[in-house]
Amino acid sequence: MILPKSSRLTPDQVAEVTAIVGEFGCQIQPIVGAVRTIYAIVGDEREELMINRLEGLPYVERIDRIQSPFKLMDRRSDLASHRITIGGVTLGEELAIIAGQCTIDPKNPGFFLETAAAVKDAGGHVLRGGVWKPRTNPYAFQGDAKSIDILMEASRRTGLPVNTEVMDEHQVRIALDAGVHMLQVGARNALNYSLLRTIGRAVAKSDTVVLLKRSLHMGSPNEFISAAEYIAAFGNPNIILCPRGTAPAIDGYRNHPDESITPLLKEKTWAPVVVDPSHSVGKASYVPACALAAVAYGADGLCIEAHVSPSQGIGDDPKQALTPSVLAETIAQARQIWSLRRSAIGGPGHIGIARP
Repeated sequence: MILPKSSRLTPDQVAEVTAIVGEFGCQIQPIVGAVRTIYAIVGDEREELMINRLEGLPYVERIDRIQSPFKLMDRRSDLASHRITIGGVTLGEELAIIAGQCTIDPKNPGFFLETAAAVKDAGGHVLRGGVWKPRTNPYAFQGDAKSIDILMEASRRTGLPVNTEVMDEHQVRIALDAGVHMLQVGARNALNYSLLRTIGRAVAKSDTVVLLKRSLHMGSPNEFISAAEYIAAFGNPNIILCPRGTAPAIDGYRNHPDESITPLLKEKTWAPVVVDPSHSVGKASYVPACALAAVAYGADGLCIEAHVSPSQGIGDDPKQALTPSVLAETIAQARQIWSLRRSAIGGPGHIGIARP
């Protein structure tokens, strides 16, 4: 909708906006009100260049979009019935659990192999393991490509698919060549559109899943979903949205917990939502409560850091990884909440949001 600054556009102004939208296959339909006339854009109004040109006109107050800014990820799109299955679980039909270490220690592979077994015993579906790690401090441990072998060995031993974060094209290729089942895009790269395109091309027409985390600085739902659109546009819709806490942090928590964004996302997109409570609150003792809150808000799954001996871990594990026993208890409690929510609506875990 085009809202003019005056009560209505002049004939010359109507001719100008008609010419602009016509270049993009659209038409103008005036809607005459008692005080003001607005002008509907009939056609696909998601073309950014068209909107930018219209907003630049001196006599236009604003443009209100009726259509979604994302074409493929919109819950009304042809992909609305798409389901993602990994580790034997179809997201939306059963609570999905991703768990494992923040960082694989290449000097102590036994820790990760033991953690992998513990994750499976606790009921996990996907094994998380950091091969490469983004670090604020350039002198901190950045990960080691050799850890990919440890990650895949754990997958072979447990039968669980694996998830790891990638930060550039080289890492994407190493991970895919090794057989990684789920690529993770971290908060620092969630708006790195060049990387998102690279990943989209790399996983096109494959069954690889992409776990896209929410950007660190309060990415809005539309911004978050639009980032996923960059990946889906290349032909692979196996994309999971992952809220993980945003900035600015709340005193005492690592970030600003944002599991409550889940219903807002589900109103706009069909994509499953898997919440990361570990990075959200950043302290092991707070993680279980945050995980249960996420499920109560409608999350389709959880991504939790776990370690058989957190104090001996590296990266974030010493402060926020759950022990195997706490992980198992948290998963059991989360499934109880999932079941309560599911029975309350008589269907899959999408509380309050009806499927199109």
